[in-house]
Amino acid sequence: MKPLWLFSVMVILLAMGQCPCLSDAAQDRVRVWRDQVEPNWAPDSQRFWYRVDLPDRNREFWVVDVKQQQKKLAFEQEQLSIVWKNIDAAAKGGLQRLPKIEKLSFRDDHESIGLHCERGGLYVWNEKTGEFLIEQTPNQAAANSRLFMPPRSSSNGGETCDITMVNRLNRPVEVLWVDGSGNYSTRGTIRPDAKFVQGSYDGHVWLIRFSETEEVGCFVCVKGQLEFELTPELVENVERRQGTEQNRRQRNRNQNRGRGTQARQSVSPDGSRAAFVREDNLWIEALKANVDATKQRQWTQDGNSENSFRRDASRARLVSMLYDLPDFPEDTPHVFWSPDSKFLLAWQTSRVPERRVVYVESLPGDQLQPKTQSYPYAKPGDPIPIPTPRLFAVEDGREIALKNDLFPNPFELRFERWSEDGRYLFLFYNQRGHDCLRLLKVDLETGDVSAAIDEQSPTFIHYSGKFVLRWLDSSTVLWASERSGWNHLYRYDVETGEVKNAVTQGAWNVRRVERMDQEGVWFYAVGVLPEQDPYHEHFCYASLDGATFRVLTSGDGTHGVQWAPDHKTFLATYSRVDLPPVTELRSAETGELLLEIERAEVSGISSEIESPGPKLPTRFVAKGRDGKTDIWGIVHWPSNFDPTKKYAVVENIYAGPHSHHVPKRFSLRYPTQRRIADAGFIVVQIDGMGTAWRSKEFHDVCHRNLRDAGFPDRVAWIKALAEKYPQVDATRVGIYGGSAGGQNAMAALLWHHDFYSVAVADCGCHDNRMDKIWWNEQWMGELGDESHYIASSNAENANLLQGHLMLTVGEADRNVDPASTTQVVGKLIAANKTFTFLPIIGGGHGSGEGSYAAEKRLEFFKRHLGPPQ
Repeated sequence: MKPLWLFSVMVILLAMGQCPCLSDAAQDRVRVWRDQVEPNWAPDSQRFWYRVDLPDRNREFWVVDVKQQQKKLAFEQEQLSIVWKNIDAAAKGGLQRLPKIEKLSFRDDHESIGLHCERGGLYVWNEKTGEFLIEQTPNQAAANSRLFMPPRSSSNGGETCDITMVNRLNRPVEVLWVDGSGNYSTRGTIRPDAKFVQGSYDGHVWLIRFSETEEVGCFVCVKGQLEFELTPELVENVERRQGTEQNRRQRNRNQNRGRGTQARQSVSPDGSRAAFVREDNLWIEALKANVDATKQRQWTQDGNSENSFRRDASRARLVSMLYDLPDFPEDTPHVFWSPDSKFLLAWQTSRVPERRVVYVESLPGDQLQPKTQSYPYAKPGDPIPIPTPRLFAVEDGREIALKNDLFPNPFELRFERWSEDGRYLFLFYNQRGHDCLRLLKVDLETGDVSAAIDEQSPTFIHYSGKFVLRWLDSSTVLWASERSGWNHLYRYDVETGEVKNAVTQGAWNVRRVERMDQEGVWFYAVGVLPEQDPYHEHFCYASLDGATFRVLTSGDGTHGVQWAPDHKTFLATYSRVDLPPVTELRSAETGELLLEIERAEVSGISSEIESPGPKLPTRFVAKGRDGKTDIWGIVHWPSNFDPTKKYAVVENIYAGPHSHHVPKRFSLRYPTQRRIADAGFIVVQIDGMGTAWRSKEFHDVCHRNLRDAGFPDRVAWIKALAEKYPQVDATRVGIYGGSAGGQNAMAALLWHHDFYSVAVADCGCHDNRMDKIWWNEQWMGELGDESHYIASSNAENANLLQGHLMLTVGEADRNVDPASTTQVVGKLIAANKTFTFLPIIGGGHGSGEGSYAAEKRLEFFKRHLGPPQ
């Protein structure tokens, strides 16, 4: 049988919107509100207000009293309207209607509330006295919004306020505060049509500019002017004021700051010397006459273009995927001065040829003929730039030799810090293959290198997801490790290299650190409440001595928190895929529930699978391959589900070991899953063994074995689902995924074709030797003996294909080498296999989710799995 090819050479007009989550009619019916609480705190952290946008386009404003543990409406709209009508009547109709209220502010008298309205109007309402004052009309606000130049200094002592700036220009702008001395301090960049919120004070001056040489204009924060839009009209009408000579001098100093020959030098903290690079060697320049009679002195002789003291950008391009990062100027060193200026750590980097992924842009926008494009991209086994630390005593330029016994094969080696007592410097070492992490301590006098922390694993260390290195004081570090079989925090004494104590422990994982103080650490944990889904994130506290541990949240869902400014309370919002968000006010010390703030409401969608119309996903848990480990997943049901019929199953897979991937938070957006389900399928998502955030044993299934992808667990889970729900037809099962999920989807038809019969794989990393170095070596280890890479390769095992396979790839993929897919195509042709291939011309990573490819995928499932029966 000859291979069957499908190329996209015809144009199909699809009547689909950009978000095919639900049909238009269904989307109009689905509403969720009270799901987001954005607290706006009073300075004393005892009150906050928030806004609720209702489905009828009305709004509610609520004020929460933390001390009283109560909430109430900030005002009654009807009462305000009556007062407004009386004011309007007194003004003989000049005020027109009550403006739409956008936000509130607390007033100093603790009784009044500022009402900030559309177009900058500001009014003050005192519910107790019934007073309604006008502080600023929209016309007054507009008059105050005019930009001016040149910049002038800020005046201090004003009340606090928030500025919300929206950039309506077609260029990004930089926002800078002009302090009381006329100095500039950048606060961020606003992209076109983006919003930027900044705390300020009345009287503070803000500068907006495109670049250091292209300033746009300034404005002053005045009480009530909280909404600020940067429009072309505003820029065109900047008021040019007479600036003082002091302003102009300061402005010139600010613009010239960082320019000239010193820009690429590294100056010592005491200002006496500067390091720079000349012809790839390290040089030192004396900046003070009494330091060195020789103004410039060469410190190294062994630098060359292949092993240079010049700061390296190649590794960032090759490994960190910053493809377009330019090289640093030739004289830029990569050095670190000790705080006392007595020592200098310099990095000498061995450069390597940069592998480049090459692809053809078939249909460029600016010419008829195709273009060849490329980008730098390191793959497993490739050499990468290696930094070598060189330590020097500054006074005499003497080099202090460092032995590399403890950092022989670095994937990453970086400077961490100098010790406060001036005796040591610390380096962080991540070994190639990712089975060893070390915090290295270097004696500045002798150059002796020892391991303050030495973390090793017989499999891999999940450095990209479970790494914590926080300095608690000059000699103590907070460190994360899975040595117990679970990810926990440990306190290390870097002087002795010993563990002081375990800060956390148990059959659960520390997910990420949120906040620390001198006594303890607040963090998110998963699996900490055994009666709940083990992926639910809960907020916790542990004292650094390990004596105290508290779970501060209890809701049956995954949590996110927002702190009060004084950190004594926090808002916790939790949800599940089948539970809309619930927001609570809790004590940061005990976790005590102080007040339920909001419980979201939903209409137009149901959690009952037999109810008509759109449905929320159903959570389902079943035992995995070992018959005892719980495997969690969710089910998406068709909107027109008929309980009398049997439906084919389509699994949406992504088994990347860097995390778990089944959604846990509430959402109405499942575009691909709902679209496939509503075409007559039951769509499932499952986290099998080999993914992260369960036990280390659970995670280690992926080690040198990415082809496993948790498939034995997935098969067991789907079979258990069919036992509970007779409408699930486990004899007709398809699968799809993209990127790592694309690799997984095709693998289903190579090694599990007795269960899966149809697969659609988009932009898959079908051979891990073809994909990015950092991701693949983390799970598969160093290339070395390639047998384990070959065993997991879809390309090398293409001859095992059974079933119906569709491959898609964007020809301009800049995440996974598109040749990873075309090599599979070549192997399938060589094996005389029947398959469908759809290249997306001009498409990038994930093009299989575009409207055309998604439609072809749906047709493929319909053709080979069939309709409900």
